[in-house]
Amino acid sequence: MTTVKHGFPWNHLIGFVLSILLTLFAVFIAFETDFSKTVIMWVIGTLAIFQALIQLFMFMHITEGKEGMLNVINIIYSIFLALVIVFGSIWVLTSGHSAIH
Repeated sequence: MTTVKHGFPWNHLIGFVLSILLTLFAVFIAFETDFSKTVIMWVIGTLAIFQALIQLFMFMHITEGKEGMLNVINIIYSIFLALVIVFGSIWVLTSGHSAIH
């Protein structure tokens, strides 16, 4: 028999607030600084990695439950999705397929 804890989901709230703050910081860096495009892309990429880690720990609960292949598969799949989204977006935006030239 498992016990269910009921209470306020502080981990979810903290993860949500951190995700919003990282997103707003990325928008600020992109729109309000005079950094080169390369620096802006590196900063946004770094923030995206931090946000992905926050998502894994706060929302996907990779540290909870039985340890086993399921957590490993979830982590590998999450990394794969993140890489596809990031590199796919960079490829589309730099190959002339975007509406903004």
